[in-house]
Amino acid sequence: MAEVQVQEKGGKGGKVRSKKHNARVDMTPMVDLGFLLITFFMFTTTFSKPNIMDMKLPAKPPKDQQITDIPEIDLSNAVTFLLGKDDKMYYHQLDQNGLTDPGKLTESTLDSEDIAKVIATAKARAKRPDIFTVIIKPTDDSNYENFVDILDEMAITKTDHYGIGEVKPWEKAVYDQKVGNK
Repeated sequence: MAEVQVQEKGGKGGKVRSKKHNARVDMTPMVDLGFLLITFFMFTTTFSKPNIMDMKLPAKPPKDQQITDIPEIDLSNAVTFLLGKDDKMYYHQLDQNGLTDPGKLTESTLDSEDIAKVIATAKARAKRPDIFTVIIKPTDDSNYENFVDILDEMAITKTDHYGIGEVKPWEKAVYDQKVGNK
């Protein structure tokens, strides 16, 4: 701990001078306490856990197997979401022949209630609701946040069958007409 050393020196005639104190502080206990506090706070702090999104992906076929029969999704059992700019979403349930003008591409927001309503309505119209599928297609105008939001909505609405695809050229043409892109 701290030590104080006192030296007494006498002068002429027996006068006593003022005492000089040499203070020496031992810092070892202070360092020990510092390390104990650092260790305590490290063990008692909860670290932020990474957010993980569970995505169901199909199994990869063996390298020697050719994929020849890709199943076609019946669009009466599916709804296609096109993620656009300015937090807008466009959806349809049509094929290339049915989706010819921008009026058939319905606009919606990425609000949770809107997405749930669109999915519920489309699922009610489906021929087979048990295999109802949501197809998500982000455009070049969309942002990553909207993509993550729509994937979160798939979990919230308990939509088991959903897929992520690329925007087809015929969908892109109708989308560009709808939003005014050239």
